[in-house]
Amino acid sequence: MRAPEFWQRDGLWPRLLEPAGWALAGAGRLRRRLAHPLTLSIPVLCVGNLVAGGTGKTPVALALAQHLQARGIRVHCLTRGYGGAEAGPLAVDPARHDARAVGDEALLLAAVAPTVVARDRAAGGRLAVARGAGLIVMDDGFQNPGLAKDLSLLVVDGAVGFGNGRLLPAGPLREPIEGGLARAQAVVLIGPDESGVARRVAGTLPILGARLATDPDWAALRGRRVVAFAGIGRPQKFFAALEAHGIAMVERVPFADHHQFGADDIARLDRLAAGADAILVTTAKDAVRLPPPVRARVTVLSVTIEWDDPAALQPLLDRLLAR
Repeated sequence: MRAPEFWQRDGLWPRLLEPAGWALAGAGRLRRRLAHPLTLSIPVLCVGNLVAGGTGKTPVALALAQHLQARGIRVHCLTRGYGGAEAGPLAVDPARHDARAVGDEALLLAAVAPTVVARDRAAGGRLAVARGAGLIVMDDGFQNPGLAKDLSLLVVDGAVGFGNGRLLPAGPLREPIEGGLARAQAVVLIGPDESGVARRVAGTLPILGARLATDPDWAALRGRRVVAFAGIGRPQKFFAALEAHGIAMVERVPFADHHQFGADDIARLDRLAAGADAILVTTAKDAVRLPPPVRARVTVLSVTIEWDDPAALQPLLDRLLAR
């Protein structure tokens, strides 16, 4: 789905839909109260959020997995596999599985560390342990009570924060802010705090500042005409980043998050690029959902996480590893 604009402001629709949000919050509380989370024999680090989509969870999960691997930890990633048909638990094999089977995030994670897809997170955790994991990095699953977490980091996009502060479907929140903060150990704030996140979190949790860093391929596009397309939580975030890098977009084509590109989509994009004498540009997350022949002729732009203060992360990870 594509996030509605009213999620970022108050108005008639948020007020009308607010009772449905209260019902969602009540169902979530009941689910957590009745749950019996599985505690594994290895540490579990959860990279989650409080809002629906588009915060930067997967880049944070990738950065943490690589950091822990550099410390000699046998990291396995665990994800639901959103957008894929496989329920799991299933060990992802990029040579056999595509995004239609396991979802785009699973393929990105599997390029860095062994990855398990499982809608039942407890079953996925058991499989990771059986496959020799020394630590699990969960991409999402903060609201899922099936697996006990030893360290939970909430990722927040500084540009939009918690939106209008209302619960789905009246706003972007998956659960009330206070309850979510109470179960986490830190907030990862991505980019400048334009929405007052620090003020809302102040005195509750430590805030780890971070930013999305680009690779040289971005700079190489300056002066080129591009048709940019993206099916991520907030496509406009990608478009704004291109604009900030001085890249001239003749067309911006947004799709819903996790959109599976079909022949009609590809034909439309090709027509736009040919008509404007431009090249096609997209994100790494979108690229894994493209058919390989198409992927080969699309410029893929990646981002990585850079921490404002890498040392601030270490005490949290040290406690996790001492579990």
